[in-house]
Amino acid sequence: MKHPSDMSEREYFAFIGQRPGMFVGKASFHMVTAFLAGYETYADRHGGPSLLTGLDEWLVARRGRDCNHGWPGHVLHIALPHGWKNMWDLPPEDEQRAIKVLFELLDAFLADREAATSTQDPQ
Repeated sequence: MKHPSDMSEREYFAFIGQRPGMFVGKASFHMVTAFLAGYETYADRHGGPSLLTGLDEWLVARRGRDCNHGWPGHVLHIALPHGWKNMWDLPPEDEQRAIKVLFELLDAFLADREAATSTQDPQ
């Protein structure tokens, strides 16, 4: 296994998705999304690649409709199409599903972005 510093962003987030509790303590959907938002903020502040740029729009296109929840809400709508009572207090099985789907969607988003980047002509 590669050391995290030698991983691509996609590999690193797949690694986190395998054991999110190792990175956020109690593995809850909101702790994982807070971790990702913090990672994004750090990258923005320090000139790194912006992980989540375009994710919201990508999720809207994937879902086929918008909502006012931002990207975490789009993930929940996809992961829990039956809906939820309180997005801050999901039942354990919904938490697990939401986290699993979040990392599946993040991987697909990053794969699409990698493919788009590799097909662009260098100027």
